[in-house]
Amino acid sequence: MSEEIQETPSTTPNFQTELAAQLAELMPEVIADGKVDVEKLKELLDGDAADGSERFGLIWPDKKRALRAAQVPTTATLRPDFENSKDWDTTKNVFIEGDNLEVLKNLQKHYHAKIKMIYIDPPYNTGGDFVYPDNYKEGLDTYLEWTRQVNDEGQKLSTNSDTQGRYHSNWLNMMYPRLKLARNLLTEDGVIFISIDDNEQPNLKAMCDEVFGASNFIAQIVRNTNSSKNQSLFVSVSHEYCLVYARNINVLNEKHATNKWSVPKNNVEEYKRRVKKLQKMGLSNDEITQELKQLTNYPRFIDFTNYWYFDKRGLYRKGDLGGVKNGNMTPLYNPVTEKEDPVPPGGYRFNEEKLADLVADGRVHFHTDGSLPTIKRYLDENEGQRPKSIMSDDQRPDYALLQSLGTPFDNPKQMAFMKRIISIVDPDATVLDFFAGSATTAHAVMELNAEDGGTRRFIQVQLPEPTPEGSEARASGFATISEISRARIDRAGDRITETMSDELALREEPLDVGFRTYHLADTNFSKWKVSSDVDRTELEQHLFDLRESSSADDASADDLLAEILLKQGYSLTEQIASVEVAGLDLRSVGDGVVLAYLNEHVKPTLEQLRSVVNEDPARLIVLEDAFQGDDQLKTNLAQLCKSKGIELWTA
Repeated sequence: MSEEIQETPSTTPNFQTELAAQLAELMPEVIADGKVDVEKLKELLDGDAADGSERFGLIWPDKKRALRAAQVPTTATLRPDFENSKDWDTTKNVFIEGDNLEVLKNLQKHYHAKIKMIYIDPPYNTGGDFVYPDNYKEGLDTYLEWTRQVNDEGQKLSTNSDTQGRYHSNWLNMMYPRLKLARNLLTEDGVIFISIDDNEQPNLKAMCDEVFGASNFIAQIVRNTNSSKNQSLFVSVSHEYCLVYARNINVLNEKHATNKWSVPKNNVEEYKRRVKKLQKMGLSNDEITQELKQLTNYPRFIDFTNYWYFDKRGLYRKGDLGGVKNGNMTPLYNPVTEKEDPVPPGGYRFNEEKLADLVADGRVHFHTDGSLPTIKRYLDENEGQRPKSIMSDDQRPDYALLQSLGTPFDNPKQMAFMKRIISIVDPDATVLDFFAGSATTAHAVMELNAEDGGTRRFIQVQLPEPTPEGSEARASGFATISEISRARIDRAGDRITETMSDELALREEPLDVGFRTYHLADTNFSKWKVSSDVDRTELEQHLFDLRESSSADDASADDLLAEILLKQGYSLTEQIASVEVAGLDLRSVGDGVVLAYLNEHVKPTLEQLRSVVNEDPARLIVLEDAFQGDDQLKTNLAQLCKSKGIELWTA
């Protein structure tokens, strides 16, 4: 019978067990008495094994415990929140409120190797509040206690002051397990972008080299933030970094061998506005050129260096007409000097007919001093470029944007930057941000989809960190950062729909500006909970008892189904509907691909179950308690499912 009925896993995947199983499959001789024989493994690897006494790498206190934090499975689940969602039935976007370590574990089953891009902007470890729970033994318990504490008293659980002896270690222990889990989610051609400042940049780089592999390092982007941190006595810091790593650089190289990464030039619209302003001032073309040469000395406009000239078609830079071997040696007539210009060394790269067409079309720049003629490269035709390792974005428009949405937030990430890097990956990519903050990533995904017709999806994860007392956010009614995140996604989606109606009318399918909200919670199944009376102090037991009940009796059918589907490997955006079959209230997943009976209080009859089986789902899920101890009914159902080739799962 065990082969005919499959039990829903009670926890997220156990990576240690899975890794050992993979080793057993690959090298069975290293398994002895059910354990990995490390010495035998070293013998097999021989010269490929490193000397453990001397190695290059980043070491810090509790690193092994941090690794263990990523490997230990959790019984935690994600509970649907219909009230705080938007377009639940149609959206493919997800917002999750909770500790991102536990959330990342919950994403492992379905989203393994499915995320095309991850962007995170983690705490920069500046010595202020350190808000992420770090109790490795009971991560969910720590999180639930923390959320109650801030809800009751408005206080944060822990800080990471630079006066502590473990200042850097605390931050590394927080980041290490999260990055280990994040790597599992990336597709083979996936990439991760991580923003950071000087405080932890060297350590983060070393840690990422270990987690993702040094060979998978792509670049370190330096971002000019146009805002100075004046706490230093010596240098006004006006930059931060963004580390970029590939999941598999070889796969990425092959994918882009003939299709290089391309992003829009920085601040292109602002540069064009500056040019129009100069034209309205009545300056001559030569005077405007001189002004533009000065303007492109500023980092914000460095991408437009040489785009100093314009004609009725628009801004352009000069490009070589020569630079080839055995080219066209026929001189070109210069209508400005009324003479023939000299031929470039090696000749022109175009034949006489093509050159004549370019001249007739006004695409050749002639000089008055006898210099070689050049081809005009127009900005409107060359707005894309390879991403540069130095980027510059003005932060002021983002403050104004959030103010206009009624979602005030300190230090929001720049929309221009986010749209630029998201545009690198495929237009149908799933983008994950598990330090969501003000949800700039989600906003950028929706706006970029509206502009280029993409179907990107986002998954946002944010801790319900309380907004500071006396802050503008608190005065605006936002008790937590996650409330700001959701509000911004909601309002930004409405604004995009309203202001970009012309672009949206051209889409083949409606723009997805919705999102499903989930909350991290304890398992809905009492039998899966860790015993509450083991190794608990009186205070710990009291805090445990104060929790909102999460027993199966109190959980809704939707809560139960969400947990079961997630632990069986389904996505968070499955199409779910209530259906009735033979008087039984069922949940249909994926238009009947899965049917689930989740009422433990009403025992179905065999005839009712036979009717359900005749609906021919690929999988049938029935709560174990729904059988109410009737093993014969369970056996008969298993036989019915087997005869139809239907998977029978219990929970």
